[in-house]
Amino acid sequence: MDNVPLYQQIKEYIKKQIQTGELRIGDLVLSEREIMEKFYVSQITAKNALNGLAEEGVVERIRGKGTFVLDCDLAKKSAVPMYCMKKESNGLIGLVLPNMKTRIEQEFVDYIELYASRCKFNVIIKITRESQSEESNAIDMLRAWGARGLIIFPTEKEAYNESILRLALDKFPLVLIDRYLENIRTYSVSSENEQGTFDAVSYLLDQGHRRIGLISTLLTNTATNERAHGFERAFLNKKLVIDKNLWLLINFHCISMEETPQLIQQFLVAHPEITALFIMNAELARYTNKAMEIMKQDSSRKVELVSFDPTGIKEISYIEQNIKACSKYTLELLQEQLKGDYNPRRVFVPVVYVKG
Repeated sequence: MDNVPLYQQIKEYIKKQIQTGELRIGDLVLSEREIMEKFYVSQITAKNALNGLAEEGVVERIRGKGTFVLDCDLAKKSAVPMYCMKKESNGLIGLVLPNMKTRIEQEFVDYIELYASRCKFNVIIKITRESQSEESNAIDMLRAWGARGLIIFPTEKEAYNESILRLALDKFPLVLIDRYLENIRTYSVSSENEQGTFDAVSYLLDQGHRRIGLISTLLTNTATNERAHGFERAFLNKKLVIDKNLWLLINFHCISMEETPQLIQQFLVAHPEITALFIMNAELARYTNKAMEIMKQDSSRKVELVSFDPTGIKEISYIEQNIKACSKYTLELLQEQLKGDYNPRRVFVPVVYVKG
């Protein structure tokens, strides 16, 4: 290995992570900074390694977001990404996801493939990377490949994709995960976003917190709106006034590991009255925890954190979704449509509040 350039050695290291399954499609790869610290190399070497992988089509580099696994040996063996062929099959179904960065999305893939396999369906998985144009392309491609039905976790945008609207209006077998189309009848499965948030914020209020902040992406979809309603309902239930000056709403495209902790830190400094925070997702909760750790260097201030979804940080309380049940209901609703029945409805799956 001594004669192999350092950047090439780093490329092979990351490729091995992909080949062994340590990294999967959509996962975040080591950043330039992390590579520099791990391998004791310069930024130029780290950048050359990641750019080389990108040129080979192994990863995709997204400015301000990071580097993500784009391809792997499993995908290269087939013209259809992540396509598991079975000898006896009831046909193809498509699963469309915005990414696979979080544990929640990875669990959806795992359980949906499990239940689909039990029903003898082949599953094609497409990842849109939060792009509506890629979402439309995925829908068109899956239908062209003969998919009998689609399961879609919509991208996080202010308006839903017209391609999804057309599917619903055409009554094409479709189940939406986590979100639904307002004023349009379709099938969807989601966790009890509003009730879960209501329970979590009510707990904070019972503990004596009154100046509770909220950190979220912009309230652009039904999931974030339901969680915001749950927050409001907890205050109204106790006849307390909500101060929405304590709400920090961040544009989805502005979220990154470099910028977001600093933005949250500035928000907390500007609002010293905050004693607790409800955070809409695990990614933002981890960034909030990072901001708090930086602040602790200059202050003994404590803020109790609650996240929707587990963060992996034991001190942070969270709302836990039952992804296994969500996936099971999703396949049942899709099968119902494939059998010729059509009774669009929303299915809500209970969540659990877990104290950190």
